[in-house]
Amino acid sequence: MKLFFFYTDSQDNKFNFDFFAETNNFTGSVIAVADGVVRVDGLNAARSGELVEIDNDGVLTNAIVLNLEPDQICALLLDSDTRVRVGNSVKSLGVQCGMQVGYHLLGRVINPIGESLDDLPELEPVSDDDTTSAWYLLERDAPGIIDRKPVDTPVETGLKVVDALFPIGRGQRELIVGDRQTGKTSIAVDAIINQCRVADLNDESVYCIYVSVGQKLSSLVRIVETLKREGVMERCVIVAANASSPAALQYLAPYAGCSVGEFFRDQGDHAIVVYDDLTKHANAYRQISLILRRPPGREAYPGDVFYLHSRLLERAAMMSDENGAGSLTALPIVETQAGDLSGYIPTNVISITDGQIVTDTELFQSGFRPAVNIGLSVSRVGGNAQNKNFKKIAAKFKRSLNEYREVASFAQFGSEVDEVTAQLLRYGSRLNALLAQPNNDPMPIEKQILVLYAATEGFFTKVDEKDVLSVQDKFLTFSENSPVVGPLLYNAATEFSADDFDPFISYYFSNLN
Repeated sequence: MKLFFFYTDSQDNKFNFDFFAETNNFTGSVIAVADGVVRVDGLNAARSGELVEIDNDGVLTNAIVLNLEPDQICALLLDSDTRVRVGNSVKSLGVQCGMQVGYHLLGRVINPIGESLDDLPELEPVSDDDTTSAWYLLERDAPGIIDRKPVDTPVETGLKVVDALFPIGRGQRELIVGDRQTGKTSIAVDAIINQCRVADLNDESVYCIYVSVGQKLSSLVRIVETLKREGVMERCVIVAANASSPAALQYLAPYAGCSVGEFFRDQGDHAIVVYDDLTKHANAYRQISLILRRPPGREAYPGDVFYLHSRLLERAAMMSDENGAGSLTALPIVETQAGDLSGYIPTNVISITDGQIVTDTELFQSGFRPAVNIGLSVSRVGGNAQNKNFKKIAAKFKRSLNEYREVASFAQFGSEVDEVTAQLLRYGSRLNALLAQPNNDPMPIEKQILVLYAATEGFFTKVDEKDVLSVQDKFLTFSENSPVVGPLLYNAATEFSADDFDPFISYYFSNLN
């Protein structure tokens, strides 16, 4: 098995072999192997997190040291335990696990230790003088407060419900949480597609990393095919540790994906990393911890499961201008059971992130996509990471939607409502219907501005609720093809004037059949 290492200097935790060579052993032997874990005797110089190499008659296997016990160590195998036998020699390598990151990974599917998983040519080591790549540890310290700057630039997902109500900014950590099969991955994939399209249009350096942890291989293949079909795969890196992968690789996968994104961030570029999902990541770590006989706590998770995710998500940051002004945005995904947000892992990750997008099972089953629960979702960055023109329109849209939801909650108990309430219900139901959107069809921000403006001004009120989306599509097509409004539409994100659009919108909806 090919494995890349990153050797650090003395200030970055490189092991000083000369100092300890006389009194410590750097070799040992396997005394037990089971369930992906080896117990080693005689290797008293090993450090936690260090890599060791096991030699089985010339067949080399690497493992990560996790437990340091008085008379032995326990190490986690990075490959099948069938390659290791009791009595095999073990050698300390004095380094932590790392991989080669860089622009050469774009468009590729790799595992957490840098091996190619796609049908393209094998990844070859890049020379030391190549400035487009570097060696990064999988576990790295998060940037300090002084090295960061406030989140103020939007990450446009192309989803109206997210961009208008729960905006995400570069450097933010926004959790996507909900039951299984409620469209969580689809939201993240749509964000990737839209960001890559916007980057191509504006010639920006934006790259996306999708980390698959414990997913079925068929699910991963479908996502890769979707990204290729949408023409954005060349801006993406897929880091995969599927359900059939060893628990060690599932444990390392999010850290590997984060390191790939940090390379782009450190070059002054912008990266978005999706962790799909951290529930399975925590389950893999629980499996490892129980095998290592670490004390179980709540739901049998080890006591450091919070630190497992906090040290990962804290690495997302918007860097200061002095540090290149790059950014790494994290979109972790967490699965709930029967909509229970008070579960151990969901509450842990909610407390770490800057907001959450909650998907709803009932909405999803009713056919509403994306099935975002507006009442439970929140963004703690809010309008600070929103286009200024869009912010004004979205604020009015949000107020109107909240009024509709309050009135609707009371109106359901009554048989009759007055005319004013009926008009408000009709108006609000059209706003709510506009939030629906097909999968893999993100909408550019300028089109969102035009549609939401027309909706908040009441132009969709005369449209039947079931026809709202079809009228929206026809309206946008007509606007794009208009010789007057078409050129203004593409500048709506930066220069939006109601006076320019009101006559056109009034004309279109007054002649609507």
